[in-house]
Amino acid sequence: MSRFRPMQSGTALFAMLALTAGAATPLVIQAPAQAQTSFSDVSRGYWAEGFIQELSRRNVISGFPDGSFRPNDPVTRSQFAAMVRQAFSRSPMRQSASFIDVPSNYWANAAIQDAYTTGFLSGYPGNVFRPEEYIPRAQVLVSLANGLGYTPSNTSGSALQAYRDAGSIPNWAAGSIAAATEKQIVVNYPNVDTLNPNRSATRAEVAAFIHQALVSAGQTASIASPYIVGETVTSSTQIPSGTTLTVRHDAEKILLSREEPDPVPLTLSLDRDVVSNGRVLIPANSRVAGELRLEGEGARFYAKDLILSNNTTVPISATSALVTNTQRVTKGANVVEILAGAALGAGAAAAITGLTGDRVVEPETVLGGGAVGAVAGFLLGRDRVTLISINPNTDLALTLNAPLAMR
Repeated sequence: MSRFRPMQSGTALFAMLALTAGAATPLVIQAPAQAQTSFSDVSRGYWAEGFIQELSRRNVISGFPDGSFRPNDPVTRSQFAAMVRQAFSRSPMRQSASFIDVPSNYWANAAIQDAYTTGFLSGYPGNVFRPEEYIPRAQVLVSLANGLGYTPSNTSGSALQAYRDAGSIPNWAAGSIAAATEKQIVVNYPNVDTLNPNRSATRAEVAAFIHQALVSAGQTASIASPYIVGETVTSSTQIPSGTTLTVRHDAEKILLSREEPDPVPLTLSLDRDVVSNGRVLIPANSRVAGELRLEGEGARFYAKDLILSNNTTVPISATSALVTNTQRVTKGANVVEILAGAALGAGAAAAITGLTGDRVVEPETVLGGGAVGAVAGFLLGRDRVTLISINPNTDLALTLNAPLAMR
């Protein structure tokens, strides 16, 4: 029997440092075999998902024991100092300072000293640091620009014209924020032209800012996002809506029940380069992650993310045609023949197991890892079931529903 193992993406992961917003003491989690990079409150398609995942892989910022990330929690100055220390390795540019509100046994003392000596953070008059104060977005951007030694190439006013609320930027921050803008460090959600400089930065926003600072320093690959200030379509080529992308999959067929309990996750691969004017916009073997959804008497694939060879993720809106081909399975049928080269939805696995009486369905053949016996109630009293049968290499060609901008 052919055993199909679904395509999975993975990256070597590191230990996690969990920073509890507003708490005096951080929660430190020892390194597991694989660090967490997906979180219960960071949904697929969340505006900062890619930034958060990359920084989690880098051990810069991570989740909590309950599996959450708490993306909207504010970040304190001490927590930000700890993140900067994890993200960047810079040589000291000045002597350390003794802040009267940061005792030597304070949990973030070393991180604060490191952030201070490398120029990322400074104190306030009176030799105080205010470690538990929430850090405003303007301070985060000034910190990153100063720590990386960025200065604006043009007058500050030119770069700051990108913001409708430029008038609320403090004078002391204008030059550094202009430099951060030119380096495409600034990420504004939901309105790319609204900076909100004096609002406390959230964990998701800090993840986005630090990620973009790492991109500007050449330390990580860029992630396409409409919320990065200065990232325009003029430097991109748009693949028009209606374009067809041909794909492939290792399985010869995919079987789904019409009673699948959930959409079936599936990752396809492009089988050829997408080229425009002699330039490869999307290389062959790039992955398209999405899911199969039941619709009426058939199923359709909905693409969500295009994952390039450098692991850059680009949101994509594309769908396949509705597939209505079927395969009938009867009681006592030869399960080896049915499963040859096949991948299954959890409902199809339950149907095949229940009708044939054969318990040899391997877990790795079930897309998404669904339990083989997860869906069995609908089989009561039946001696046959009709499954949706998909040939992924011919049935799942994708049509773009919206233009796709590629750099």
